Amino acid sequence: MAETYVGGFHAVTALLEDAERKPREILLADTRHDQRARRLMEAAAKARVTVRHVGRDLLDVYAPGLRHQGVLAAIEASGVAGEEILDLPASPERLILALDGVQDPHNLGACLRTAEAVGVCAVIIPKDRAVGLTPAVRKAAAGAAERVPVAAVTNLVRALEKLKQLGYWITGLAGDAGESVFEADLTGPTVLVMGGEAEGLRRLTRETCDRVVRIPMAGSIESLNVSVAAAVCLYEAYRQRTGAGGA
Repeated sequence: MAETYVGGFHAVTALLEDAERKPREILLADTRHDQRARRLMEAAAKARVTVRHVGRDLLDVYAPGLRHQGVLAAIEASGVAGEEILDLPASPERLILALDGVQDPHNLGACLRTAEAVGVCAVIIPKDRAVGLTPAVRKAAAGAAERVPVAAVTNLVRALEKLKQLGYWITGLAGDAGESVFEADLTGPTVLVMGGEAEGLRRLTRETCDRVVRIPMAGSIESLNVSVAAAVCLYEAYRQRTGAGGA
């Protein structure tokens, strides 16, 4: 199995606390002797994961361009599922997040964190013209990329059509929609579709949706960042499904 690296103290600590998927080893810069490094070493010892002290240059070689803060976790490069994930039966509790061309790794990582927090069963992303599960995404996701199945599909519209045939209700988000997300029924087997940073929902993606909703905006800003918008919609779905917040 190929390996990848997750960087940053928060993300690496989250992996050490994951009972199902721990790192093979931790690489810690030999210049880090601060309290944060000591706490990480204690967490690694508790999880029985080896910590190897290496030069910071080696960390840059393993994870080029990643702001790793002097720590990397070596993990199996799983997490990207094939299109077989689209065969998930449309049971009432299933909630899927589809992202139509998100380019920024921090946005994808934040979406994965929220998806994991509310119990999303899968996240769907396009293989092309979108960011994949890069080390920067894994860092931003703080462990969620290892807990939520992510399916990279060749054609997002075809994937949504397949899910629709299985009984999912496809709900897209667009600022010019007439219905508020807070008025929409997000219970039952649902796919929430968010557009990318530049274009929002692409035309064919929007036409594939069963309905399109909007987030009400009281101020002069026309739209929210995609990760913030995803969080609003996912937590509204969570509220409706669990009764959280007194609903």
